[in-house]
Amino acid sequence: MPTDLRAFQQATREQLEDHLDRLLSDATAPRLTDAMRYSVLGGGKRLRPLLVHATAVSLGDHSTRWLAPAAAVEMIHAYSLIHDDLPAMDDDDLRRGRPTNHRAFDEATAILAGDALQSLAFEHLSHQPDIDPAVCLTMVRRLAHSSGQTGMVGGQMRDLLAEGQSLELSELAGVHRLKTGALIETAIELGALCTQADAATLDSLQRYGAALGLAFQITDDILDVTADTATLGKPQGSDVARGKSTYVSLLGLDKARHHAKLQTDLAHAALTELSLPADAPLHWLADWLLDRNH
Repeated sequence: MPTDLRAFQQATREQLEDHLDRLLSDATAPRLTDAMRYSVLGGGKRLRPLLVHATAVSLGDHSTRWLAPAAAVEMIHAYSLIHDDLPAMDDDDLRRGRPTNHRAFDEATAILAGDALQSLAFEHLSHQPDIDPAVCLTMVRRLAHSSGQTGMVGGQMRDLLAEGQSLELSELAGVHRLKTGALIETAIELGALCTQADAATLDSLQRYGAALGLAFQITDDILDVTADTATLGKPQGSDVARGKSTYVSLLGLDKARHHAKLQTDLAHAALTELSLPADAPLHWLADWLLDRNH
């Protein structure tokens, strides 16, 4: 990992977590707040906030406008993980090396914590003094579209229905474009909207995000069979155990790695249309996601 990327990640993480710490301080229902904080402030790659920040910086905006949309995206992501881990869904006991939310608290509290994080994400994003109200509205609309039935939640439904089935590669890609890719693409779009990017820039970044999201998911599938539970922070081999189709099960390990590299190359190619310098954070992130070990 380049030193500059490590420093960028650390700075992003510190600013984001300070922002989230202050945001998640309501004392109305202390146990609920504790459960929300447990998942949001419990570590993780912070990929989606990194993408919001990296996009803004890559397009020349070094202000702090990225923080609110980054926090909103991360709260949506955290709520989705809480609900995905529930017994009625993936029934997982481990997340980021710690007990999942419903194990640390209880199922009812976990459900409510996820619900509250989703509400807070949209409330927080809807009104930011340093972002034009019309842009805030666009951000809310885009995040709602990518996280609901037309995006992440719809993808999770398709993923559940596909358990025990052998999918075609195009069907698997369709599931993951919704379940994982939609929120990744939106994180990039929100970062661009902070800079008042034009339509051509948004179009290039959409192609970057689509390729990046697919590369991310393929790498996840590879790590599910090559990394151990301690490294992953979640149960190794969980997709295989549930009878899910993966890029590795359909293509084999070597072809899956080649496919991930191809998608990463497509992501870089989309950025060349914007004439971004080779050391732009979005270039770094594409390579890091391909080479990561968890």
